[in-house]
Amino acid sequence: MSADTESAPAPATARNGFDRFFEITKRGSTLSREIRGGVVTFFTMAYIVVLNPLILAGGADADGAKLPITALAAGTALVAGVITILMGLVGRFPLALAAGLGVNALVAYEIAPEMTWADAMGLVVIEGVLILILVLTGLRTAVFRAVPTQLKTAIGVGIGLFLMIIGLVDAGFVHRIPDAANTTVPVELGLGGKLVTWPTFVFVIGLLFTLVLFVRKVKGAILIGILGTTVLAIIVEAVAKLGPAVVKPGGWSLNVPALPDQIIDTPDLSLIGKFNVLDSWTTAGPLVVLMFVFTLLVTDFFDTMGTMVAVGQEGDLLDSEGMPPRTREILLVDSVAAVAGGAASVSSNTSYVESASGVGEGARTGVASLVTGALFLVAMFFAPLVKVVPFEAASTALVVVGFLMITTVRQIDWSDYTIAVPAFLTVTLMPFTYSISNGIGAGIITYVVLKLATGRAREIHPLMYGIAVLFVLYFARGPLESWLL
Repeated sequence: MSADTESAPAPATARNGFDRFFEITKRGSTLSREIRGGVVTFFTMAYIVVLNPLILAGGADADGAKLPITALAAGTALVAGVITILMGLVGRFPLALAAGLGVNALVAYEIAPEMTWADAMGLVVIEGVLILILVLTGLRTAVFRAVPTQLKTAIGVGIGLFLMIIGLVDAGFVHRIPDAANTTVPVELGLGGKLVTWPTFVFVIGLLFTLVLFVRKVKGAILIGILGTTVLAIIVEAVAKLGPAVVKPGGWSLNVPALPDQIIDTPDLSLIGKFNVLDSWTTAGPLVVLMFVFTLLVTDFFDTMGTMVAVGQEGDLLDSEGMPPRTREILLVDSVAAVAGGAASVSSNTSYVESASGVGEGARTGVASLVTGALFLVAMFFAPLVKVVPFEAASTALVVVGFLMITTVRQIDWSDYTIAVPAFLTVTLMPFTYSISNGIGAGIITYVVLKLATGRAREIHPLMYGIAVLFVLYFARGPLESWLL
């Protein structure tokens, strides 16, 4: 399913110790593919170095304090780089990690206002430690195995559609209608139902360019597409002087593709270690703390499961049970990432589904993660240069990879409604609710209910009952919070 279709005349045995350690030849890859895949993954998720600071800095804690954007940017890049490299060395899987979107908004706008920033980040550390314990005891891996293979397939398909909608929204091809409450249609094409902006034009041309390269089986099609679209965006910005969309409609979604005046910047790491795991229990109260930790835990726990499946499917790396290689090690690193994100005051770090873009470019091993992680560390010093690539260029990769991932939908037995209906809900609710966890939760609850209703309880793994109950509590956390708090 890779855009890179170079033949693999690899010998049956590894060429050297490096090859043997990362299983490059064994997984049918090459070093050049891994490097290209790592670079593509970086470009498709480099936006987090800019976006995470904007989200976290937009919130204020109970004392009215705000976090400095420069320190957030440096910390975001540092943790993403170190943890992604750790994933490459320990998990040996082409999976990159960074501050989790959604979780960072929860931290900034719901948790921090109830306590100090140090307390809020302390809760993230607690959540990460709890997940780490679940991994070390084997429970997290057991839960992963308990989910039916076809439901795991549906998770990958749903994430493919999720990637596509992320790409379309980030590129401005799809917009939320401002007065959506007064209409039955919540989103629209472009602005006012028309593709009238230059950034959208750049995205469309870049997407078509990438698709042509992909269909013609050009090596490095996705990476070439991102770089080529960025060049076009720089030219358009130089001529039209559009600026960011937050300043005026029709501008660029986040990064303005202009060559920066300053290329190198000294990173500010002053937020490292600014967390407190104890004071929140007295400041906000045990019930508030437990509810927040539970929400963080469920979101991180199942988002990662979905991402692992999606990336593994894209690279044809799953076994007959839908499990990727070195599952325990992958989950272990992901758990450490949550702790590291809280300890660095940049919110919980988690596996990124954008990693599938690098796999679509040919990555199959942890070498790609080493490359992506190294580029994040470099980004600490070259943050102005990272900002040159706009959403409109990086999003082309997400749409192409989204297409590749939904092709596995044919593996689902649509004639068996007890799996087809849960699969359908899993696939559709991910993009429609902008949440991987929501899709997984709806699928698992429906699967258990339908199997019980049709007298097929023996087909349900015992752990699935507990998972279903957990998701019922997750979805009911709004009423529970209002009742308990």
